[in-house]
Amino acid sequence: MAAKVLLCRGDMLAEGQSRGFDPWCEGRDTVLLVRHGGKVFGWRDACPHHGGTPMAWRKDAYLNADRTRIVCAAHGAQFDIASGLCTLGPCLGQSLQCVDIELSSEQDIYIRRDGGGETEHDKQR
Repeated sequence: MAAKVLLCRGDMLAEGQSRGFDPWCEGRDTVLLVRHGGKVFGWRDACPHHGGTPMAWRKDAYLNADRTRIVCAAHGAQFDIASGLCTLGPCLGQSLQCVDIELSSEQDIYIRRDGGGETEHDKQR
């Protein structure tokens, strides 16, 4: 079993909320989580348009005003929360990179250190 790192307790990510995390101690958020439709989705905090540009315009601000899309503040690109697919902007058709997250029985949210295997996104579909 791959090692995992706690990102947050489940109750710290409300429905319609996004949050950034730095699980590998790189000095900036490199992972973002969104709770949408009762599911948790995890993505690398890196726009595919230009060399992995961080996407939040301020801490934990990854979503559009109606909280239906992830938005890259640098380019205005919009991404589907569930699939990570760019639906509007300069990287149309490209996708965010999914991260391998796991929800515990207590609903705590972990990221798997080594990846591999079925992702939480796959389990929830």
